[in-house]
Amino acid sequence: MKAAVLYDINTSLQIERIALPNIENDQVRVRLVASGVCHSDWHVVKGEWPFIPIPIILGHEGAGVVEEIGSEVNNIKVGDHVILSWKRNCGLCEMCQVGYPNLCDVKADQRGQPHLLNSGRQMDKFNGLGTFSTETILPQDVVIPIDKEIPLPQAALVGCGVVTGVGAVLNTAKVEPGKSVAVFGCGGVGLNVIQGAMIAGAEPIIAIDILNNKLELGKQFGATHTINSSQVDPVMAIQDLTEGQGVHYAFEAIGLISDPFKQSILCTRKRGITVYVGHAPVNTPVDFDARILFSEKMVIGSHYGTCRPRVDFPRLLGLYKTDKLKLDELVTRVYPLEQINQAFTALGAGEVARSVLDLT
Repeated sequence: MKAAVLYDINTSLQIERIALPNIENDQVRVRLVASGVCHSDWHVVKGEWPFIPIPIILGHEGAGVVEEIGSEVNNIKVGDHVILSWKRNCGLCEMCQVGYPNLCDVKADQRGQPHLLNSGRQMDKFNGLGTFSTETILPQDVVIPIDKEIPLPQAALVGCGVVTGVGAVLNTAKVEPGKSVAVFGCGGVGLNVIQGAMIAGAEPIIAIDILNNKLELGKQFGATHTINSSQVDPVMAIQDLTEGQGVHYAFEAIGLISDPFKQSILCTRKRGITVYVGHAPVNTPVDFDARILFSEKMVIGSHYGTCRPRVDFPRLLGLYKTDKLKLDELVTRVYPLEQINQAFTALGAGEVARSVLDLT
């Protein structure tokens, strides 16, 4: 198999020939067909998440076809089309039992580690998946079978960016119809927050970004108003659009610098809810006057869209099949695995909603 390996921060990924071990009884071998190129991978490349081990096979947003199953695998068959979930869950802990498997303490499974053919050196897989590769071995609990009619490049995006954004609206915030929403950031996750707000029946839906091409994408995914925050104060502009009240819900979906985290709190009304969706670099400070919370504003983080993969992945694909969820429009560019570094360049320049690697 082939895989894209990151050997050091701020360097290009290298395409390597990789060997996989035999699967264990509870594992599944998946031939990967497509992988999204997510900002979380870009955080690792830039060294903003120093807790991630390097060298590593990046990628955590994948879909493919089951090639082999272990003797203890009981809900997956060879030939199944599957989406991969990057968050394991045990099903037994408090968080799993009360319906929040996204908060389970079980760590990514690094068994079935691939190794370089030329040296035998073992490689970690990002979030236990390593989807920038043509095959991977996984525990059965992160492999979610789907309808074979769904195109796998679109399905791959459901495994992270789509469920993270739409889930933040429908699961974490539980946005109500007719309530106002502001979304900071029109990247891959932000666009899914926007279309999640549209599915929820929010109005108005205000998109904020510094790039006009991203704001145009925001309109395509359901934004009713746009604000270029490089030209105006977004908090004041949101106040103007909401008769001085602020929005009911604000979502930070950038995860790069402090200002949007702060602005997303300041732009909400009394008892407004701010949801942090963007995964910031380590030690990103958010500085605001604590007194603003005395108007009963609320701030909450959203981890993986508060999702239950076996429930939410099919649910989202059902919305796609009935033209209520845009997946085709998210796939801006398709690259072969060998062009992964060009895909990162496009991501960093804000040129794409989502790039997808064709791993066939």
